[in-house]
Amino acid sequence: MSLAEVPNFDERRSSAPEFDRTPPQDLVAEQSVLGGMLLSKDAIGEVVEVIRHRDFYRPAHELIFEVIVDLYGRGEPADAVTVSAELTKRGEIARAGGAPYLHTLISAVPTAANASYYAKIVRERAIARRLVEAGTKIVQLGYVAEGDVDSLVDMAEQEVYQVTERRAGEDFVQLSSLIPSALDQIEKLQSGELAEGIKTGFKDLDALTNGFHPGNMIVIAARPAVGKSTLGLDIARHASITNGDCSVIFSLEMSRSEITMRMLSAEARVALNNIRSGALSDEEWSRLARRMGEINEAPLFIDDSPNLSMMEIRAKARRLKQRHDLKLVVIDYLQLMTSGKRVENRQQEVSEFSRQLKLLAKELNVPVVAISQLNRSPEQRSDKK
Repeated sequence: MSLAEVPNFDERRSSAPEFDRTPPQDLVAEQSVLGGMLLSKDAIGEVVEVIRHRDFYRPAHELIFEVIVDLYGRGEPADAVTVSAELTKRGEIARAGGAPYLHTLISAVPTAANASYYAKIVRERAIARRLVEAGTKIVQLGYVAEGDVDSLVDMAEQEVYQVTERRAGEDFVQLSSLIPSALDQIEKLQSGELAEGIKTGFKDLDALTNGFHPGNMIVIAARPAVGKSTLGLDIARHASITNGDCSVIFSLEMSRSEITMRMLSAEARVALNNIRSGALSDEEWSRLARRMGEINEAPLFIDDSPNLSMMEIRAKARRLKQRHDLKLVVIDYLQLMTSGKRVENRQQEVSEFSRQLKLLAKELNVPVVAISQLNRSPEQRSDKK
């Protein structure tokens, strides 16, 4: 649920407090960024890694930035003359401030060397503006919204998270504009400059999938007691302990102590029964000690909170993404999750969990592995279907 979905939100927000202040912005920094981009092609490449068009406060500056980036993307010169010509062709030259204003931007900055530094200032002001906007929306939500408190908290948290989320998607993108980046990605994969995906540690599976990719939801489904949880733990273990990628396991089945013992058993190649009973030989203690340093440094997080709701999983995953650059989420298992609400159809509730997990994978741009248990009812049928 989003703020836009709150009943009568727009009509009722007028009763909420408003703030009559100029939003955070730095027009001089915006002018300096654009001036540097008009002076140097190298500056354009540096700036586009820091800011996007929506980070500009003045609409004219946003428009000029978009034209510069378009020309740069087509491999054409992006100076005052070509940008002016492109704006004129689009019928936007007046809205951009006219051709003389482009030359003013160039004269306002002595060198293009500091363009990326100015871009960081623009980015900081844009984040501050979005923070003010998010805070205002949350205040309005508290005054005018009705309904489930957990949903309101989740909506408020999502607003704050999106303030610094740099991968927020655009409305739509033409395929032709995606081809260059896709080809560049393929070249980097071929040369080894870019990792394929989160490796599972199982060679045959990795050969088929090239790893688990950001934004994907992977469901591991099987009947009870065939090793689904162990597979999920092994994937997280390989990601964090072997490759150093941050991962989190939300376990609604096993305790954190049980998970830790299984991890130690797998890493030290010591029988789990020996670890559980404490009956370790000197050699097994030595193997365990040799692995402890690497295990301790692994960015692996475990949450075994009972009755975890989808809202709690989202909140915790968002925090890990912001603080530790989360790369992988494992949930064990899907049918043990709860919405905290009364539902008439459990199957529909679990289906909704699946949908929410897919949205979480796209929001955080990480693969989400959801373990699911298949029931035994088909075995009772004559046709086994």
